[in-house]
This record gives sequence, structure tokens and C-alpha cells, in this order.
Amino acid sequence: MDKEIIRQYRTFLKDSIRKTIDFSQTDQNRGISPPPVEKPFSKEKKRVDLIRADQFNDICKVDLKTAIQTRESRRTYSSKAITIKELSFLLWATQGIRQHLAPGHALRTVPSAGCRHAFETYLCVFNVQGLEQGVYRYLPVERQLLLEFTDEHLKHKVVEATFRQGWVADSAVTFVWTAIPYRMEWRYDIDSAKVIAIEAGHICQNLYLACEAIEAGTCAIAAYDQEKMDELLKIDGEDEITVYIAPVGKK
Repeated sequence: MDKEIIRQYRTFLKDSIRKTIDFSQTDQNRGISPPPVEKPFSKEKKRVDLIRADQFNDICKVDLKTAIQTRESRRTYSSKAITIKELSFLLWATQGIRQHLAPGHALRTVPSAGCRHAFETYLCVFNVQGLEQGVYRYLPVERQLLLEFTDEHLKHKVVEATFRQGWVADSAVTFVWTAIPYRMEWRYDIDSAKVIAIEAGHICQNLYLACEAIEAGTCAIAAYDQEKMDELLKIDGEDEITVYIAPVGKK
């Protein structure tokens, strides 16, 4: 690859990018209200209540040290379904809200620069007790799942969108994280790309450890067809973009 192209791609990794930003001109410093902490949704769509965090006391089968030590990428899953309590735990561990602050700000279970939390969590549900197959979105404020749509060809579409990695559809549920860049741009302007990339890692590592804790497994995927994945989720690929994927299944 051309060295100049490589240099340009690497720019966003350098702290020196901040030298090009006039932070006085960000929407935050211009007094514009922050975007909401979760993507708006139609009240007419079906929603499913999730289990509260104070009911997770008995859900972990292993301690944190063991989870860290045994964590690995797992691409083979049993046919056992994931329970709604287990799914609630995984969602809480990766994007659960711990405390609401000022409007547009909330503390979650993962760190985020400036408390901006640019991510939305979608679920391609295949084998979760009590849930029909379909695409859902996590609503952390309401502590609910929103059924976006059902699709009898969902497994095929997910496999196609991940370059025919067939094991992705063997999962009980496949997590798909999208970024809404403006949530971060509101505060950090063009420096947001670097921060969003970092935070995807925070989220997915929590999923790895939470999966180990409930005797499940996951494997992070960054190899996917951007247009097909965005189209599958029915997002525009501009103001909301697929960033990371992680199938989950029981061992």
C-alpha cells in the first residue's frame, strides 16, 4: 500500500489531531443541547421487559479471575437456549445504565469519553427463551428490548453480511453494535473517530467476560460487509453505522 495513504489512515490514532480542532466551535461549547442517550423509538412497537440488575446475584457461575483466565474467542455453540435473565445480564454488562446525570448524559457499565456513549445495541435473536426470532434493539433507559422487525430469512442475511461465516447463525443471539457518531462529535468534533473505536473494545471485552461468567461464549467480528449489515439493520450508514459484531451462544 502507498506510504502516504498509510500515513493518512494512521492520523486518527495520533493525539496530535487535537491540534487541528477548535473545541470552542463544538456544538457543546456553542450551547447546543446534547443528543439523547438512546435512539428514539416508536411507542407502537412491541417491547419486552428485561430483568433488573439487582436480580443478577446468582447468575455468575465463575468469578472474575476465572472469567479473565478462561476468556477466549469461541465459535462453536451448543443448541441450548439463552434465558431472558442471561440476556438481560449481558446487555447490562455491556451498555447498562448505572446512573442518570444531566439530560443527554448517563453513567454506564463501560467507560466513555465525556460520558457520551455513542453506541446502540442491536440483537439478531435466534434462540432466546420467550423471544421470537427477529432483530431487537436494547433500550437501556427503559430496561427493555424493542422488536424492530421479524424476518424468516434472518440467519441467511446475517451469514451473507458477515462474508459467509456460517457459525455466526449458530449463535443463540448475535450482538451488533452501531455507532451514532454525532453523540461523540457533539463534544469532540473529528477526534470522535478515535474515541468511538476505543470504546467498541471496552464494550466487547465486557461481553467476553460476562459470557464466561454464565458459561457462554462469544467471538468478536470486525469482518463484515458494511452496506449489507447496515441494510439488514435498516439504518442509513451515515448518521448510524455498524461498527462491531459478536455472536453469543452457550458452551
